[in-house]
Amino acid sequence: MLTLICARGNSKGIKNKNIKLFNKKPLIYYSIKQALRSKYIKEVFVSTDSNTIAKHAKKFGAKVEFIRSRNLSHDKTPEIAVWKDAIKKIQKIKKKKYSHICVISATSPLRQTSDIDKSIRIYRKNKIDGVLCITKSSKNPYFNMVKLSKNKIKPLMLNKKKIFTRQKAPGTFDITTIAYVMSSNFIFKTKHILDGKLAYNIIPKERSIDIDDIIDFKFAELLHKHKIK
Repeated sequence: MLTLICARGNSKGIKNKNIKLFNKKPLIYYSIKQALRSKYIKEVFVSTDSNTIAKHAKKFGAKVEFIRSRNLSHDKTPEIAVWKDAIKKIQKIKKKKYSHICVISATSPLRQTSDIDKSIRIYRKNKIDGVLCITKSSKNPYFNMVKLSKNKIKPLMLNKKKIFTRQKAPGTFDITTIAYVMSSNFIFKTKHILDGKLAYNIIPKERSIDIDDIIDFKFAELLHKHKIK
């Protein structure tokens, strides 16, 4: 199984996010170490367009076999395109075929290695295209989420029966970036991962934060300090 961490250098929400110090260590450190502690993972590869990130990644035990093309390093570049590029290049360099891939985000430092291991076990036990990690949604599109239409507020999801409490609304989940375990063949033939036959791994909310902006960063840092204490 190919284990991959994708870390772009030119992040917009937070400058140099992937190597910004998170409780005294670069953010990417946590994902690399969590992956390397897995009993199913022998080596971790990093796809990055940044020589600085590559240097940090190697220091923490990951392998950087190539520097990603700038064409695949824009904020609007589909993540799946980066996965396909990494699989092709690493297979060619290592002269080895990887039938499965585990992608771990550099921006989810609160995950546990057990979260990764559980996703891999679920994938191995089922004939599926992949496993996604999910967590219960804070907001519900059937109850307290809306959209704007011609300067008016409308429900995001229409339901024949009016819903007055969140408990009565259908349960919904957010996809987290804790880990994606996928078939490489599926990755190459699909345009969107939700088109496949998928299983799921439910992750507690306190471990599911994906750092996108400085508020996420500060909140995650606070939770991490609390967990250590």
